[in-house]
Amino acid sequence: MAIFLSLQKDPLPVKVNKLTSIKTQLPYSYYSLPFCKPDTIVDSAENLGEVLRGDRIENSPYTFEMREPQMCQIVCKISVGQKEAKVLKEKIEDEYRVNMILDNLPLVVPIQRVDQEGAYFYQHGFHVGAKGQYSGSKDEKSFIHNHLSFTVKYHRDAQRDVSRIVAFEVKPYSVKHEYEGQWNDKKTRLTTCDPHAKRIITSSDSPQEVDVGKDIIFTYDVDFKESDIKWASRWDTYLLMTDDQIHWFSIVNSLMIVLFLSGMVAMIMLRTLYRDISKYNQLETQEEAQEETGWKLVHGDVFRPPSNSDWLCVYVGTGIQFFGMLLVTMIFAVLGFLSPSNRGGLMTAMLLLWVFMGLLAGYSSSRLYKLFKGSEWKNIALRTAFTFPGSVFAIFFFLNALIWGQKSSGAVPFTTMFALVLLWFGISVPLVFVGSFLGFKKPAIEDPVKTNKIPRQIPEQAWYMNPIFSILIGGILPFGAVFIELFFILTSIWLHQFYYIFGFLFLVFLILIVTCAEISIVLCYFQLCSEDYLWWWRSYLTSGSSAIYLFLYATFYFFTKLEITKFVSAVLYFGYMLIASYAFFALTDELVICHPIIQS
Repeated sequence: MAIFLSLQKDPLPVKVNKLTSIKTQLPYSYYSLPFCKPDTIVDSAENLGEVLRGDRIENSPYTFEMREPQMCQIVCKISVGQKEAKVLKEKIEDEYRVNMILDNLPLVVPIQRVDQEGAYFYQHGFHVGAKGQYSGSKDEKSFIHNHLSFTVKYHRDAQRDVSRIVAFEVKPYSVKHEYEGQWNDKKTRLTTCDPHAKRIITSSDSPQEVDVGKDIIFTYDVDFKESDIKWASRWDTYLLMTDDQIHWFSIVNSLMIVLFLSGMVAMIMLRTLYRDISKYNQLETQEEAQEETGWKLVHGDVFRPPSNSDWLCVYVGTGIQFFGMLLVTMIFAVLGFLSPSNRGGLMTAMLLLWVFMGLLAGYSSSRLYKLFKGSEWKNIALRTAFTFPGSVFAIFFFLNALIWGQKSSGAVPFTTMFALVLLWFGISVPLVFVGSFLGFKKPAIEDPVKTNKIPRQIPEQAWYMNPIFSILIGGILPFGAVFIELFFILTSIWLHQFYYIFGFLFLVFLILIVTCAEISIVLCYFQLCSEDYLWWWRSYLTSGSSAIYLFLYATFYFFTKLEITKFVSAVLYFGYMLIASYAFFALTDELVICHPIIQS
C-alpha cells in the first residue's frame, strides 16, 4: 500500500521491481542477481496487467526513516563465485537497470541536459554496472554499482508536521570498499566511507570490479530534501521526460495534415456524386433514362453477398469488439483513471473490456450474417469467439515459451495463463453467443434495391483498379493518421518510457475513424463507376492494408531505434508487433463496413 502521510521517523520501506534492459527486452526478478536480501522475501500483490508486464515487486533490505538522513549504511557483503561473476557480467554487458519503488514512485536517475543548463531528464532505474578500463590498461572490465546515494524529496505540511513523498532519486557509484579490522556485518567501520568522519562518496575513482574471489560490499546514503512540488503533481516530473514541445508540435502537425486530407476527400466525394446525380436527373426521355452509365449500372448487383461472407462477418464482429474496447479505454484514460501511477491498470482494463465487448462482437457479426441470408448463427458465433483470440493466444503461448526458456520474470505464470483462459472461455465466449442470438433474432436489414438473379459480367478493369493495387494505396492515408503517434507508443513500450498524452491519442483515434471511412467510400465509388460490384471485401481490406504499413514501420523502428542483438529478443519484438498489426487490421477494417453509409 502506498504511504501518503508520514511523520518524522516513520519507516519508509523500499520495494524492488524487475531488472529491465532495452537491449534484450527480457525482464528478470531483482533477486536473480546476487544482491543483498532481507530476512524474508515478501511478494507484493500484483494485478493482471503487472504480471503480464513482467513486474515482480518484492521487499528489500533498504529501509529509511522519514526525514532522517543516513550516511554510508552497510547493507551486506557478498562473496563472488564463478556463477555470481558470470551472471553479473552478463547483466552489465546487456545494460540491465535496477528498478525500485518508494511510496508508489519509481526510482529515477537525474541526468543533466546538454542543451539546457540546470535542466534534467530522468532515467528509470540505475544500471547494474558499467564496462570500463583501468588507467594504462586495454582490457575491458565489468564494474558494479554497489553504493547508492538516494535522495527523497518531500512536501511538508507545517501545520500538522506531516510530509508526503514527491520524488525518489538516486546516484549510483562503484566503490571498492575497505574496512578496518575484522568484518562485523553492519557494525563494520569502513575507511572508504565513514559517517563519523563525515567522509562521503562523490565519485567512482576506485571502482569495484566484478571478478571471481572478490568481495562486494553494498552501501547506501539517504538524503531528504523539502520540495515545493505538491503531492498531486509529483508524477509530472516522471511524465515530462522527453522534449514535450517537439512531441506536441509533431502530433498537431500530423493532425492538421490528416484533417486537411480528410476534408479534401470529403469535398471530392460530395462534388463528384453531386455532378453524377445532376446528370442523371437531367435525362429527358425514357430511352435516355434506360441508358444508364457509371455506378447506376450495377445497382442490381451491388448488394449481392460476397464470397466467403462468413469470414467477413467474423472479422467485422472482431473489429467492433476492438473498437468498443479502445473507445471506452481511451475515455477512461483521458479522464485520468488509467494514469501511469496505476501500474498495470491500462493493460488490465483493456483485457477486461475486450472480454465484455464480446457481446458487441457477436451481435454485429450475426446482424451482418443475417443480411447475407445466413441461417447458421451458432457457427458464426463460434468462429467469432475463437478465430482472433485463438490465433493471438497461439502466438502468445509460443512467445511465452521462449521467455520461459530464458528464465525471465516476463514469462506468464501458469496461474495467470489459466486466469486468461478462464476469462476467454468463461466470459467472452458466452457473451459472444448471447450477442449473436440477440442480433440474429432481430429482423434482417433490407436492401434498398432488389438483387438480380443472374450476376452481371464485370468488364475488363484498368490497371490502377487492380484490387491489390487499390487496396495497398488505400492503406497509406489511415497509416499517415497514426504514424507520428505510433513512434511515441513504440518508444513507450520498447524503451521503457511513460506514455501519458491520451488526449492527443483520442483525437488521432477519431481522425483514424474518419479517414478509414472516407478513403474506403471514395475507392468504392471509383470501383462501382468501373462497373465492378464486388466491393465488400475490397472496401474491407482497403483500410485494413494500413496494418501492413504499421508492421513495416515497426521493422524500420527495430533497425533504426533499438539495439536488440539477441535472436530471442528479436523474435519477441516481431511476434508482439505481429499481434499489434493483426489487431490494427481488424480495427481499421471494421470502420468501413457500414451498411447504412453505403445505402445512403
